[in-house]
Amino acid sequence: MGQPLEWGRRYLMVRPDHFRIDYVINPYMSTQDQPDPELTLKQWDSLRQAIVDAGGEVEVLAQRPDSPDMVYAMNLGLATADGRAMLSHMRFEPRRKESPTAADWFTGHGFTLARPGSDGVGPHFESGDAFVFGDSLVVGYGPRTDAEALKHLATEWGVRVRGLRITHEGMYHLDLPFCPVDSTHAMIYPLAFDAASQGELFGIVPDPIVLTDEEAFAFSGNSIVVNETIIMPACSPRLHDILTGLGLRVVVLDLTEFHKAGGSARCLTNPLDFNLTPTTTPGGELILPACTAGGRPSRRASGSGRRLSGGAGGALSRPLSFLFEFTRFRTMGRWVIHRSLGRAIS
Repeated sequence: MGQPLEWGRRYLMVRPDHFRIDYVINPYMSTQDQPDPELTLKQWDSLRQAIVDAGGEVEVLAQRPDSPDMVYAMNLGLATADGRAMLSHMRFEPRRKESPTAADWFTGHGFTLARPGSDGVGPHFESGDAFVFGDSLVVGYGPRTDAEALKHLATEWGVRVRGLRITHEGMYHLDLPFCPVDSTHAMIYPLAFDAASQGELFGIVPDPIVLTDEEAFAFSGNSIVVNETIIMPACSPRLHDILTGLGLRVVVLDLTEFHKAGGSARCLTNPLDFNLTPTTTPGGELILPACTAGGRPSRRASGSGRRLSGGAGGALSRPLSFLFEFTRFRTMGRWVIHRSLGRAIS
């Protein structure tokens, strides 16, 4: 049995005073299906209280009136227990308005701020794609985060970064198909990733809890662990048995108003206490899934990923653009999630 997570006891949340759907940037959103303001606030309060009841701390940041998605605080920036923060560089312009407010909050609370890019210049990085797990900072890339941003994280902070390429339109951030539970267990949805990344994923997680399509698209993977409590938006009887068998208390909350814009418990909460000590390595190290010479993912087994270690100044031996293709997903229009197949279809 794994040990309790070393992070997840202190969170930043954004009160949903201006939460609405003004645009469509993921498969769940529709401007024709607006959240109910009163119910939204009630559900948000239930999540904040559940964290406190589990022994966690919650900091609250006021929402900007011009930033309806700011309530998904997980994407404001990646924060560490030793007072560092990597500000997100949002892929979509409407969300970039959140960054100045987030930067002010982080610096005002004693965090040393860094950023991979800003205002559309430089690689995109969204912190909902990053988790500390095992000996690495695990980072998803593709829909929202650029592979080049992983190099920046590794060299800027001198840490080991393991990348996973996300290819599923409905799993656009890592916090949807990957949920650390303890030091060896994580809920995972392998179909969110390309073949090479699936192999790496099973190498990263010693004791995977593989989600079904129904569990994944009920946002079960977008849960949070606070001490011995796991707070979830949905929990099947199968998952309940597994999680309680690991000694966790399961708390299920109704967060469906937030599902309308594609997020749940994890998206609404930003951990402020990631411990980078186990991931530290001189100069930084970046490990991406193995690819063939043509840039397409190979099907080699886990542990075979290409390792790009920082040399002098943390420089990488080869430019990422020659090794890995970037993915751009369609962002406008309406997708429907086909739950039985686990795919986004038009």
